[in-house]
Amino acid sequence: MSTTDPALVPSALALTYRGPAHTGAPRLSGVDGVHEVVPVVAAEVREVERLDTADLRLFSAGIELVVEHVVPDRASVVPPGSVWVLRLPDAGPDDDLRVPLSGSEVEGVADRSVPDGIDALVRRVRGDAPLVPVGRVHVTRTVSRMRDDAGRDLATLTREQVDVATLGGSATVESWTEAVVEPGTAGTALLQQLDDALRTTGLVRAPRGGYARLTALLAEAAPVDPPRRTGRTGSAGALLLRYLGDQVDALAAREQDLRADRPDAVHQMRIAARRMRSALRTYAGLLEGPRVAHVVAELRWLGRALAGERDAEVQEERLNARLSALEPELLLGPVQAAVTRHFARTRAETGAAVLDIIDGERYAALQGALRRLLADPPLSRRARKPATTVLPAMVGRTARKLERRMERALADLDAGQVAPDSLHDARKTGKQLRYATEVARPSVGKDARAFAKRLKKVSDVLGEHQDAVVSRETLRTLGARAGAERDNGFTFGVLHGRDTATMLDLERRLPTVWETAWTRRARRWMRR
Repeated sequence: MSTTDPALVPSALALTYRGPAHTGAPRLSGVDGVHEVVPVVAAEVREVERLDTADLRLFSAGIELVVEHVVPDRASVVPPGSVWVLRLPDAGPDDDLRVPLSGSEVEGVADRSVPDGIDALVRRVRGDAPLVPVGRVHVTRTVSRMRDDAGRDLATLTREQVDVATLGGSATVESWTEAVVEPGTAGTALLQQLDDALRTTGLVRAPRGGYARLTALLAEAAPVDPPRRTGRTGSAGALLLRYLGDQVDALAAREQDLRADRPDAVHQMRIAARRMRSALRTYAGLLEGPRVAHVVAELRWLGRALAGERDAEVQEERLNARLSALEPELLLGPVQAAVTRHFARTRAETGAAVLDIIDGERYAALQGALRRLLADPPLSRRARKPATTVLPAMVGRTARKLERRMERALADLDAGQVAPDSLHDARKTGKQLRYATEVARPSVGKDARAFAKRLKKVSDVLGEHQDAVVSRETLRTLGARAGAERDNGFTFGVLHGRDTATMLDLERRLPTVWETAWTRRARRWMRR
């Protein structure tokens, strides 16, 4: 490789690879600094077997019931054993119910009886249908340590042969090889050589995913989504559920757009996630129990996980447009080439990360949690009341929160303080209020629609300000890089100065835009 992959800079993070089944071991003897390769595990077997009814009732309800096996080789320190594991919908990783299998149970699934404590928790869902094996992940792993001539562990290499199979009437089998490099004292140069050696065997950088792939295969075989609850006609709960259902559908549609590489897909996925999170936060009193907080937290995770790709997309479009509009005499040096290289590298990294996210277990779990929330919503007594009397007051609380944040931001500006953080906080709360208003609009009518238009003008000013803040950081990076490479960074400095002027102009305009939007008359519908 002519350049160093930033992902290979030593850190506590493991480097993961995937390739064809039965890919051969890499040649490590030629890696500089490796004195010896010490086998730690020669042939350890780990297996996860998933049980369900033949028509996947547990899967559709978001319940996972598996049996985990470990058959270590002689060199391993891992004790042999098998255990039942039950994971209920939206539970945290520490909430799994684990019951060890007895020795007689390990020999065959057909002879196993589900422990009473587990069966009591799933019996209502499975009904009279027996639990049978529906899928299996079989992993054979080897582990080696690379040491230098002083006996220090440079890195650990784990290689796994992964076999995933669905069981039953339409069995599917998939196999591949995975490898994981866990850095020890190895530096970037050694990790680069290990990366080259692994790629030579046919492996490429990719996330691990045996169980995630089994989950995806079962999802393809599972019945269609369970029917959604609509709530009492005209109630606050009914409007909230309808809005959430529309956004769940939008999220799924934008996911397909993303996989097809259609423009703006990531942006629209983030908007759908933000709309749901805003609605669930503003109208938290309409839903009860811990499930809602879990979904809100996971929607926040999704929005942040997609942010890198969206921010790069926005900044690239913005910077290219401004370069096109710049006077020719101010374009000095290979400016466009530098911008293209910068965003090609950034978008390649963020694009791969986005695909990893939507192919991962956490995103699949979020989709399942959203479907279950719509099929079995924990509606409160308040949710059964008329939307016209409940929703406006709940929107009003978020409106007062925005008012406090805007007052703080404007006070910072009046005091001559740089206020990107307080303005950004106001911007986020403004979006929450806009989306909360969308939920209430069918019951409120034209007053809510007019208020949303006013609020959009405030959001536009705050959004342009945030874009300029982020753009200045990008331009500073590009200018510094141009200087280090002995290119001309003048143009980036010009654009940085113009962004500063844009920020100051927006800060001068903001009080008037806010005062025009935030009138008592515009907000009177919230006091119903």
